[in-house]
Amino acid sequence: MFISAVIKDLTIIYPLYFAYGLTFLFLGASIALKDLKASRLKLSGNLWLLSLFGFSHGIHEWIELFLLINAKHLSGREVLLVRASTLIIVLLSFFFLLQFGLALFYSINRQRFFFWSKFGAMVLFLVMLVYLGTHESSYDSAFFKKTDILYRRTFCLAGGLITGYGLIVYSWAVKKMSRPISRYFFFTGLGFIFYGIFAGLIPSHTLIPFFSVPIEFFRGFAAVLITYFLMKALNIFDIETRNELEQKIRRLAQSEKMASLGQLAAGIAHGINTPLTNASLNLQMLRGQFERPLQPDIVVRKLNAVERDIDRASTIARELLQFSHVREIRLQATELNDVIDNSIDLVQYKLQNIEITNHRQPLPMVRCDATRLEQVFVNILNNAIDAMPEGGEVTITSLFRLDEVQITVSDTGPGIPDEYRLKAFDPFFTTKKIGKGTGLGLSICYAIIEQHQGKIELESEKGRGASVTIRLPVLPENSSRQLRPEKVH
Repeated sequence: MFISAVIKDLTIIYPLYFAYGLTFLFLGASIALKDLKASRLKLSGNLWLLSLFGFSHGIHEWIELFLLINAKHLSGREVLLVRASTLIIVLLSFFFLLQFGLALFYSINRQRFFFWSKFGAMVLFLVMLVYLGTHESSYDSAFFKKTDILYRRTFCLAGGLITGYGLIVYSWAVKKMSRPISRYFFFTGLGFIFYGIFAGLIPSHTLIPFFSVPIEFFRGFAAVLITYFLMKALNIFDIETRNELEQKIRRLAQSEKMASLGQLAAGIAHGINTPLTNASLNLQMLRGQFERPLQPDIVVRKLNAVERDIDRASTIARELLQFSHVREIRLQATELNDVIDNSIDLVQYKLQNIEITNHRQPLPMVRCDATRLEQVFVNILNNAIDAMPEGGEVTITSLFRLDEVQITVSDTGPGIPDEYRLKAFDPFFTTKKIGKGTGLGLSICYAIIEQHQGKIELESEKGRGASVTIRLPVLPENSSRQLRPEKVH
């Protein structure tokens, strides 16, 4: 019914009031729907006041529109009551605007003046309400016009100017975070200054001579600019959330890096300290042999143990050096099935109770460092063999698809629990018994495959074996299916 009345009596002032009120209601709703709980920006704690200003001022403009349309259908007392209610609502809206400006200034510059000014504005607001309530007998058009001008030239003018200047000052503070957002706050501040002048100094329904339009047109235009630029400026909270997330990711990465470094240091200390401690104990026991008649077999056994411990410490140091030193790879056209055959030959002496099953397809030539890839396959085969001390089967599968060569090595061992599988490529992580592995094998494999711009993945299920899959890209000039005859081992 209300909308149909607006359309039926479509003069210039009606749509202005409708759009004017709608703009402020949209402003209030946009702020209210913004999740600001986690924000640490100074602006966030005070925006609820600006939201209340938007809601209350939008309602005021629509009540004014209702009165313009339906005044002739209301009794004199009803018109007076509606006008009194509009005065209370407009005073309340300007009070929220002024409180927002003062609170914004206090959050930027913690001066006691702005803190106490908020209470002064509250006292003045109560005085204005008392003034309106004690002059009920004087209610007429002249009284309402005079009171409306009084409210606008105090709360509205002060609120618009203080809020506008506060947002301009705040725009300078957020320039480091985002220059575009800073400009949006600046223009929002200018919009509030213009609105404070248009709504505070110039009475309602005043016709601007040069433009021949009512002042409500300029107020509405200022309101549209305020709403548009403020909605753009409020993206600062999305930027803040993104920055917070990036900082958390960086802190997490740094924490994980320090944890990995601690694990690496602990692994080095444990890996080298154990054989050196054993060597030291054996040397002490040898020293004791010279205090009694020598037993050559015991001396030889102890010397062999010392030699083994020193060799183990040397192996750890050598693998650690290899792990830390990124050596440049030498790429040459290579048949990967040949590399796999050579790797099987290198571990042949361990295959007494292990059966090798091949499901390999002919592969295209790949540019790679054959020596480094042999090291990868030997490490993977050794891990598979060590996982099956009672014997088992190792299956090697190779195929070519989508310009990518894929090689999978699977075993029938006991498998790896999920909590271990996720750490398998970490330096010095091993499930083998002390003295059986350094925990650097898969880490070195990972680094070598990364140098080849490939991927290495470990899949396992406890009790069902494990499989390592290596994917290597085939360069464009080698991606055609010109295949060489396969050598089946």
